[in-house]
Amino acid sequence: MSRINEAVHEIHHLDAMAQREGQINRIHPLSKLLVTVWYIAFTMSFPACDLSGTFCMILYPAVIMRAGNISVVRSIRKLGPVLLLVCAVGIANPFFDRGVLFRAGPIPVTGGMISMATLMLKGVFAVLASYLLILTTSMESICYALRLLHVPKILVTMVLLIYRYVIVLLKEAERISQAYSLRAPAQKGIHYRAWGTLLGQLMLRSIDRAQTVYESMLLRGFDGSFHLSKKQKMDPGSAVYLAGWLGIVVLLRYVSVFKLAGSLLK
Repeated sequence: MSRINEAVHEIHHLDAMAQREGQINRIHPLSKLLVTVWYIAFTMSFPACDLSGTFCMILYPAVIMRAGNISVVRSIRKLGPVLLLVCAVGIANPFFDRGVLFRAGPIPVTGGMISMATLMLKGVFAVLASYLLILTTSMESICYALRLLHVPKILVTMVLLIYRYVIVLLKEAERISQAYSLRAPAQKGIHYRAWGTLLGQLMLRSIDRAQTVYESMLLRGFDGSFHLSKKQKMDPGSAVYLAGWLGIVVLLRYVSVFKLAGSLLK
């Protein structure tokens, strides 16, 4: 399977996971969206050297993965390149902050090392929370929640159309790649001299397919906004989910869990 086909398969997998009848999937999309934004905002608000406090924020993704029956190994594998990029952001911190805070045996632990680990955890948790939202909520439901928050209609429609058109674009790219490989079977990859021509063909094909898709939408009554086939109402369970996680995140942010646990064990 080519990388393009793998990308298409992964998008279909995300849609299939979002359509499941699980505990987390049945929660109102507005509750899940607000909790995700709240969680990311409070995770990013930790001080640069508060590694223990930031680590406590692992509670949210751990609970969601457990309740949603989501594979941790698969999630990390799929998010691997993104997580590596996020972790690389703070890799230079140890070179700028060399002040020794404490020693772990013979190894000196500097402020730069702590801030690097904290920054990495923040990025990993933020990416993981966003991924879990997409994995448990369909894009239509997320866009519906955005409209409930009065996000401009044109922006919500653009997000939904881009998400749906990505598959069309990838399939066109796969056809072009297959046609090129049939004409150059002994060549590995695409020669750099053909990049411009193939990109031009991809753009022209994409414009043609976009016009066809738009005409089909007009024939089906598209009026500039999308309409969710099944609108959800905020049920008591979703309200409890929202209030509970908002409170838990605030508690994790302002209460030192490890210090509290240590004082209770004394």
